[in-house]
Amino acid sequence: MSGEVLAALMFPCLFFFVLLGLPISFSLLVASAIFAWPLFGDAVANQLYGGITQTATSFVLSAVPPFIFMGFMLERSGVAERLFNALQLWLGRMPGGLALATMGMASILAASTGIVGAVEVLIGVMAIPAMMARKYDKALISGVICAGGSLGTMIPPSIVVVIYATVAQLSVGQLFLAVMLPAAIMVFLFVGYILALALRYPAAAPREEREDDVALGTKLWVTLTALVPMMGLIVAVLGSISFGIASPTEAAAVGALGTILLTIAYGRFRWATFWDALRQTLLVNSMILLIVVGGTLFSGTFRIHGGNELVRDLFEATGFGDTGVILMMLLVVFIAGFILDWVSVILICLPIFVPVFAGMDVEPLWFAVLMIVVIQTSYLTPPMAPSIFYLRSIAPPDITYRDMYRGVVPFICAQILTLLLVFFFPALATWLPSLVAL
Repeated sequence: MSGEVLAALMFPCLFFFVLLGLPISFSLLVASAIFAWPLFGDAVANQLYGGITQTATSFVLSAVPPFIFMGFMLERSGVAERLFNALQLWLGRMPGGLALATMGMASILAASTGIVGAVEVLIGVMAIPAMMARKYDKALISGVICAGGSLGTMIPPSIVVVIYATVAQLSVGQLFLAVMLPAAIMVFLFVGYILALALRYPAAAPREEREDDVALGTKLWVTLTALVPMMGLIVAVLGSISFGIASPTEAAAVGALGTILLTIAYGRFRWATFWDALRQTLLVNSMILLIVVGGTLFSGTFRIHGGNELVRDLFEATGFGDTGVILMMLLVVFIAGFILDWVSVILICLPIFVPVFAGMDVEPLWFAVLMIVVIQTSYLTPPMAPSIFYLRSIAPPDITYRDMYRGVVPFICAQILTLLLVFFFPALATWLPSLVAL
C-alpha cells in the first residue's frame, strides 16, 4: 500500500476512534502509532517518545500553564463579581444594560485568562440569575453568555493564539497584535447588536430602574478597586509581550503572580483555594499538552507518508486559485471544529496547510487571524457547538435548547461579518504588527 493511501486513511481512522468515545489525545496517539508502524516497526515507541520530549522542551508552550493558572485564580478571587458590579453601576440604566455589562465583563475576563469555556461558565453563573430576574429574553441571555464565552478564543492572551503561533512558528507577540483589531471589531458588533435589539424591542432587555442614584464617589471607588487593577494586569501582560519587553512565558508568570496578589488584596486568598487552582491547572495543562503530543505525532506521520504532497495535489487539482484554496482550508477548519476541540483542529490542520500556502502569496498573520475567527465561529455554531453544552451545564431548565440555538445566531452573523472584514481588508490583521517589530 502506497504512502499517500496510508496518509489518506489516517483521518478516517482518527474519526473512527473519536466517534467510539476515545479521548481525542489518545485517538491521535493510537492512529499515529498504527500508521507509523509500517515505517518504523519496533522503533515506533522511540518516535512516540520523541514527540513527548519535543513538546516538553518547547519554551513557548511553557507559557500555557501560567495563563491557565491565571484563569483559575481569577475565578476564585472575587474579581468577576467586582467587575460585574462595577459595570452594572455604569451601564445598568442603558438599554440592555445588564447584557452590556455581561459582555463587558466577558471581554475583560477573556483578556485576563485565555481559557475557552472558563469565561463562559464564570460569567454565566453570575449574569444568568440577574438577567432572568429582570425578565430578559431567554434567547438574548443565551446568546450573550455563549458569545461572551467565545471571546476567550480571540482576545489575547488566548491560549489558542499561543498554540497556533507555536505550531506555525510565528511570533506570539505579533499574533497577539494581529488579533487585537478583529477582536475589538467583534466586541463592537456584539455590543451593537445588543443595543439595537434593546432599542427595537425594549421588552427583550428591560432597563434597570433604581429608586436612588448611586453616588459618583461610590461609582469611582468601585471602579478603582475592580476595573483598574484588572486593566493594569492586562496591560502588564499583553504590553510586555507585544512590545518585546518579556517573552510570553515571563509575562504569563508575571500575570500569575498578579492574580495571586489581587486575590490577597481582595481578602479571598486561602491555601486550599491556591492548591485547588494548582490542581486544576495541572489537569487542564496535562490535557492540552497530551493533545499537543498526539497532534504533533499525527501530523508528523502524515507528512512522512507524503500527506503534504497529497493535500497540495488535491488543492491544485481543484483549479480554484489561491483565494479558492484559502476558502477551502477555512471550510475544513470550520467542519473539523464540529467534531474536534480547538487544539486538535490547529495541530492537525495547520501543519498540513502551512506547506501549501507557503508557496502562495499569503500573509501568515492574516491567514492566522482568519483561521482563529473560524475556530471561534465553529465553537458557537449549532448543532455541535461546545458553547451551548457549557451553557446547558449552568443554565436553569427554563432556558431551553431552542432558546440557545435562537440566541447564538445573531452573534454567529457578527463573527462571520468580522471574518469577511478581515478577509477583504487584510490590514485589519497586519497593521498593528507592522508598527512593532519583534
